[in-house]
Amino acid sequence: MEDDELTRLLTNERHPRSGRYSARWMVDNAMGPNPVWLAESLTDVMPLEPGMRVLDMGCGKALTSIFLAREFDVRVWATDLWIDPAENWSRIEEADLRGRVHPVHAEAHALPFEEGFFDALVSIDAYHYFGTDDLYLGYYAQFVKPGGLIGMVVPGLAEEPPSYPPAHLSPYWKWDFCSFHSPDWWRRHWEKTGQVAVDLADRLPRGWEDWLHWNDVCDRDYGEPREDAEMLRADAGRLLGFTRVVARRR
Repeated sequence: MEDDELTRLLTNERHPRSGRYSARWMVDNAMGPNPVWLAESLTDVMPLEPGMRVLDMGCGKALTSIFLAREFDVRVWATDLWIDPAENWSRIEEADLRGRVHPVHAEAHALPFEEGFFDALVSIDAYHYFGTDDLYLGYYAQFVKPGGLIGMVVPGLAEEPPSYPPAHLSPYWKWDFCSFHSPDWWRRHWEKTGQVAVDLADRLPRGWEDWLHWNDVCDRDYGEPREDAEMLRADAGRLLGFTRVVARRR
């Protein structure tokens, strides 16, 4: 697809900040749903101030880290297990963000930071891979200062289904979708630890529509239809979408 057409198709009035970034850059470097749109949706409800130290946990190819540093003038530690930090460093240099975005290679249970080092912790389309463990938040929250913000956006469900897989999604359901949960589930999961006060736990407005549109456009660009778009179309917003949570360390 021509870049101009890609830009036209991915211009989204709900995400005006994201429109400042190359659509081709987002498509070529994404590892799932559009991470820049999701990061913008999180920062709509999670205030970041210039100069903050921010952990971007599970940053993938550092698109979200670049977005946060550029849009909010924060310093970001772009932390991921799967992507070589040298790869992310090249994208950081291209964005002219040396000294403001720091690529880190780390596993979620072995983070190389001091307690209370960060002003905010964010995780975009990643926290569900490691954070459903009842004990994980107690470990993770120690890296933000008391009163500091913790926020995430992850694939989620409108409500917890009575059985798995949900009947209407059984042709598409993968075993690891068991990590998808509702806003109420995540609120209880975090609050029961006593480590945080949850300010917000909601379903991203029209999130499933953005997810489907993104997949449709990417599939056209790749020239290969994939199952995710078919699944989202079959669900039509009934169950699938994104869960957004913002809390503060007690």
